Amino acid sequence: MQYFLHLHHLQEKQGLKETRHPYTFVSQEGFKELLMVPSAADKALPILPKVAAALKGALVHADGGVFERGLNGLVQLSAVVGPALNTHLKNLLTSLSKRLMDRKYKDGVTSALQKLEQYGGKESLGIIKSKIPTYCSIYS
Repeated sequence: MQYFLHLHHLQEKQGLKETRHPYTFVSQEGFKELLMVPSAADKALPILPKVAAALKGALVHADGGVFERGLNGLVQLSAVVGPALNTHLKNLLTSLSKRLMDRKYKDGVTSALQKLEQYGGKESLGIIKSKIPTYCSIYS
């Protein structure tokens, strides 16, 4: 568990919001690798609210690269914790909704929403539709 607290620590400082090389690479790869450790879900669940809040910080950041790293991190986290992320989705989807209107991010955000629905189960669709009414389910 102590080792996995680095996931929160990685996010708490600058983490995915980092804009200087090589720290951008280190934070992105570190986040990904921590989610790949054995029983990552069990280790991530106790700190999920803090990690979700840190991801929100990356998703609302003005820098497009930071947003993209946050988006990738969100999908990676969703793949690991599944429906447990649903309770945090409403807070995260507002920034995705705003970027969905930007042509540059539309495909990436749409793909992320589809993965959030896939990993989050049936409940996630209602949450996504409540914030992004134009979203079309992957199952329809």
